[in-house]
Amino acid sequence: MKDAPVADVVRGVRLQPDQVEPRTSSLFADYLELTKPRLNFLVVATSAAGYYLGAVGGVDVALMAQAVVGTALVAGGAAVLNQLYERETDALMRRTRLRPLPDGRVPPADARAFGALLSGAGLLLLAARTNWLAAGLALATLVIYLVVYTPMKRRTPQSTLVGAMPGALPAIIGWTASHGSIARGGASLFAIVFLWQMPHFMAIAWMFREDYGKAGFPMLPVIEPGGARAGRQALIYAALLVPVSLTPTLVGIAGAIYFWVALVLGLALLALAVRFAATRSEASARGLFFGSITYLPLLWIALIANH
Repeated sequence: MKDAPVADVVRGVRLQPDQVEPRTSSLFADYLELTKPRLNFLVVATSAAGYYLGAVGGVDVALMAQAVVGTALVAGGAAVLNQLYERETDALMRRTRLRPLPDGRVPPADARAFGALLSGAGLLLLAARTNWLAAGLALATLVIYLVVYTPMKRRTPQSTLVGAMPGALPAIIGWTASHGSIARGGASLFAIVFLWQMPHFMAIAWMFREDYGKAGFPMLPVIEPGGARAGRQALIYAALLVPVSLTPTLVGIAGAIYFWVALVLGLALLALAVRFAATRSEASARGLFFGSITYLPLLWIALIANH
């Protein structure tokens, strides 16, 4: 939910490093931009998949929609409040300086009220229409994201690991909303998304290392320009992801077809991480980034199709 690893950059990753985000043209568009709609699309897809996979005895489409909307509202509110906190550092980075808050198009007080309203509405909807466990996990996501991860970003590169937690929680929020408990299936979904974020974000941190350096964020490629540690991190977590991605079959929420698809996808992502760790070039970082954003949707499709 991010600015967890995925949350930090999903708005800007398709830009070249010397480009900026385009200005929006209306007040509605500015407020929509504050919610990071591209990130929220990922949240919607992840929480919906989690709900479907956790359902016992069929899926109630109306309840699933309410669970997904509640999760998306919390994610959107968190994105607004995160940008409020980071508006000064956003103004220092070329790719974020024209966001609504640093560009002055939305007053901070209005953004604060908007973010609080979205977050509160999402938590209330989850509590009323799903269960207290799903609502509690959404609240924990909000707290970790805003109170722990966001301030931590300015102090240590370990913030990336902490930020991966709220980034992975939409899957388990969706799961618990339908299943009622976390169980082994929900834990496996959380672990997959958690591990996936690390090579994904290491590639992004390398691609935008100059921007992060200007803003004073101590990402690994900033404090170690050679990139050896970032490469090792991408490689280690991509390697861990290979066996962990097979666990849905082992715990009984997916079949053999998913197992083999996950194995092939995991090895392909691992190969891209190996290349990035070895060369640490713009081309290898971009290859790892695009490989990662291809990997996750294909894995979800295989998991749902072979559920």
